[in-house]
Amino acid sequence: MQLERHDELAVLRMNAGKANAINDALLDGLSAQLDAFEASDARALVITGYERFFSAGLDLVSFIDFDRAAMGAFMQRFDAVMLRVFSTSRPVVAAVNGHAIAGGCVLAMQADWRVLAEGKTRFGINETALGIGLPSTVVEPFRDQLAPDAFARACLGGELFDATTSKDLGLVHEIVAADNVETVALAKARALAAIPTAAYAQVKASLRRPAIAAIKASMASPTDLKAWLDTWYSDDGRRLVSEAVATLKG
Repeated sequence: MQLERHDELAVLRMNAGKANAINDALLDGLSAQLDAFEASDARALVITGYERFFSAGLDLVSFIDFDRAAMGAFMQRFDAVMLRVFSTSRPVVAAVNGHAIAGGCVLAMQADWRVLAEGKTRFGINETALGIGLPSTVVEPFRDQLAPDAFARACLGGELFDATTSKDLGLVHEIVAADNVETVALAKARALAAIPTAAYAQVKASLRRPAIAAIKASMASPTDLKAWLDTWYSDDGRRLVSEAVATLKG
């Protein structure tokens, strides 16, 4: 994982193993590169993946044998990193170059603007289809950025959407050819970076304040974490996640 400079922009390029599956190592890299971005004078950040993957979501193969304490600790860390992206004061653009599934979609939804590759790309959160609930760090950014009907469909249905449906629902802002995603995302980041920094930061903070407050309150609540863990360790959750892991292992 690396942070590149493109004039006044920073590009965080995720290349952290197969399909950019989200685990402790990916969160370590993401957190370190966010540190570097925040310490820099870059005026905007573009986040992208590699080849046909933005991120396929949580590393289920690694997590299937986690005990409750370990899984709870990981989710607290995941929540903290996602909130950090969501609350960054400078513009953040997601160049969704390939599949963004579950946690990968969640990461993209923390951005201010999303550009998605056309074609067979899938975008969405399928947790409910796996018997898993959604933490506040997922729900609140979706609630903040989607119309009520789209919000309910995206969160409750467990669907993975094609590019056209993703745009129709408001999950992404632009659909472009796969080989043009980064170029378009950089252009949008430059446009946002041209807005005076203090003004952009003040308005963004005001717009996102209710969602951020709700996320922080949920993160501080052991009851909320317990409720999510109850779904992960439910009979349906164990069965469906185990089936997904078996498929991933081939």
